[in-house]
Amino acid sequence: MRCIEVKTPGGVEQMMLAERPLPVPKAGEVLIAVTAAGVNRPDIVQRLGNYPPPPGASDILGLEVAGTVVAQAEGVQTPAIGERVCALVSGGGYAEYATAPAVTCLPIPKGFSLAQAAAIPETFFTVWHNVFERGALKSGEGFLVHGGSSGIGTTAIQLAKAFGAFVATTAGSNEKVAACRSLGADLAINYRTADFVEGVRTKAPGGGVDVILDMVGGSYTARNFRCLKADGRLVNIAFLGGSKVEVDMLPVMLKRLTVTGSTLRTRDTAFKGALAAALKAQVWPLLDRGAVKPILDEIYPLEEAARAHERMEAGTHFGKLVLKISRDS
Repeated sequence: MRCIEVKTPGGVEQMMLAERPLPVPKAGEVLIAVTAAGVNRPDIVQRLGNYPPPPGASDILGLEVAGTVVAQAEGVQTPAIGERVCALVSGGGYAEYATAPAVTCLPIPKGFSLAQAAAIPETFFTVWHNVFERGALKSGEGFLVHGGSSGIGTTAIQLAKAFGAFVATTAGSNEKVAACRSLGADLAINYRTADFVEGVRTKAPGGGVDVILDMVGGSYTARNFRCLKADGRLVNIAFLGGSKVEVDMLPVMLKRLTVTGSTLRTRDTAFKGALAAALKAQVWPLLDRGAVKPILDEIYPLEEAARAHERMEAGTHFGKLVLKISRDS
């Protein structure tokens, strides 16, 4: 099979088209003929050498795929051979074939292309767990997601709105702010030209929000504390602004704040399977009727995966980047 290899950690010039043997599904897994694979920021971090795959996972980049099941490990009955699925994987997505735990495979939503479906798993699994499970966001509460134009951000805006929250977000241009509003954000703030703390405190109901999903960290941490209401929850999933920060913890005590966070890739298969089941029950009906959807920015051929990384690193995209895999007949 063809795949994208990273021979040496570094820039996009290290991403090479290569050939490898087809992977063999291990216990509980299926083999998927991949039609499309999502591109995510953790892929860039891995390419740079700072996010190694967990033990036993493929070293090939890629955390989500969509395609057709072509083989099953012994004892696996669903998904069936020939079924089209999207799946969360711990690695191996940038390839013509990838193995996936059967329990993290989900059906293609009604009317979706495989390219659209490939943009679902990583962001929807992440948002569901961190916003609705760890953050315990409820209908009628206020929610702030930083980086509203990212794959995570566009997903979080739509899901939080669909489940009845007041949704605020930050983005880096007026065009992205307008696009976030079009997805349902009640309040969208250009962080380059305005203070998001002042915006949230003056324009959000009750002068703050109940849950924040943050990918920035750094100087945003103390500012997030100021945005949260009493009993608010701050959930960190990345640290683009740095993971080490000096803050005054007094607001945490006075407002009874909860500060938490998580990573998904290293969690065990049973945990990811439970997330998949929750998504199928709670979110798939929304996808099937078009109430929420992944926002596709651009689709690249597998051979041009480096271009997708360049676009993501430039920060000019809105929503998800996807690789499309074609096969010679």
